[in-house]
Amino acid sequence: MIFADKLIENRKKNGWSQEDLAYKLGVSRQSVSKWESAQAIPDMKKILQMADLFGVSTDYLLRDEIEDSGNEPVPVDVNNDDPARRVSLEEATAFLQHNQKASHLISTGVMLCILSPILLIVLNELSEAGLIPFSEAVCSGAGTVVLLVLIAIAVVLFLTAYMRGKPYSFLENEKIDTEYGVSGMVKEYSANYAETHSRLMIIGILFCVISAIPLFLMNMFSSIGEDALSMTIGISGMLAAIAVGVKLIALTSIRQEGFEKLLEEGDYTRLNKRIGKYDGIYWAIATAVYLTWSFLTMRWQATWIVWPIAGVIYAAYREILKLIVDKK
Repeated sequence: MIFADKLIENRKKNGWSQEDLAYKLGVSRQSVSKWESAQAIPDMKKILQMADLFGVSTDYLLRDEIEDSGNEPVPVDVNNDDPARRVSLEEATAFLQHNQKASHLISTGVMLCILSPILLIVLNELSEAGLIPFSEAVCSGAGTVVLLVLIAIAVVLFLTAYMRGKPYSFLENEKIDTEYGVSGMVKEYSANYAETHSRLMIIGILFCVISAIPLFLMNMFSSIGEDALSMTIGISGMLAAIAVGVKLIALTSIRQEGFEKLLEEGDYTRLNKRIGKYDGIYWAIATAVYLTWSFLTMRWQATWIVWPIAGVIYAAYREILKLIVDKK
C-alpha cells in the first residue's frame, strides 16, 4: 500500500475530511488532496506530524510493504462532533446535471431583471417627445406592466432553480466527504470546463466594460443638437449590454461553483460555508433598496448602480465576517 492510500485510509478511520486534516497540519486542503492523489509527497516534518496524529509509525507511512499500522484510530477531536455528509458518485453526478440547468435558469432571470425597465424608459421618452399618440400615463402604465411581468418571470425562474436544488442544499451548509472516485470525476469535469469558463468570463466582462459606449455615443449626438431621446437610446443600449454580460458571468460562475461545492474549494470551504448562510439576508436587503429606490423615484436608468456598489461592499462584508467567525 502506497503512502497516498495509507493517508486516505487513516484520515477516514478518524472521521476527518481533507480540510479537517489540513487544519490540523497547518496546510491547505489542496496540499492534502495532492498527497492523497499521489501528485506530491509531504516533507519529513509533516510526515512526523501525521504519525503523531494517526498514532502510527513513520515506517508504516513511508514503507509500502508495511500494510498494517497495528494501532487503533485516534479519537476524533471533541470539536469535530459534526459528522461529514457522505456524497456518492451518483449523487454528485445528479447535482452537476442539476447545476448546469440551474445556471441557465438563474442567469436568464438576472438578465430579465436588468432588461425589465428598458421599455418603460423608452415609452416615457417617446411620449414626452410626442413621437407616439399615447399619454405619458398610458406609456408609464404599459412600461410598468412589462417591467413587472419580466420580474415575475425572473422570480419564477429563481424559485424553480431553488426548489429543484433543495435536495443538494447540504453542499452549501454541511461538511461533506466524497466517496471514492467522486473527487477525481469532479476534477476532470472542472478541468474540461476551465477553458469555457475563462472564455465566458472574458466575454461577459467585455460586454460590461463596453456597455457605456452606446451612452457615450448618444451623449455625443445630444451635444450636437439631438434631443433627450438620444440619451434614452444610449441608456437602453447600456442596460442591454450589461444584461448580456451579467448573464454570461452568472451562467459560468454558477457552473464553476458547482465544482467548488463538491471539492470544497473557493467560496465553499468549511469557513465560507459557515458564513454563507448570511448571504441571503445581505442580497435581500440590496434587492429591497434597489426596488424601493426605483419605484419611489422611477429613475430606473440610474438605480442599477445599486448592484455594482452592493458587489463591492459584499467583498468587504465577507472578509469582515471571516475575521469574526475565525476568532470564534
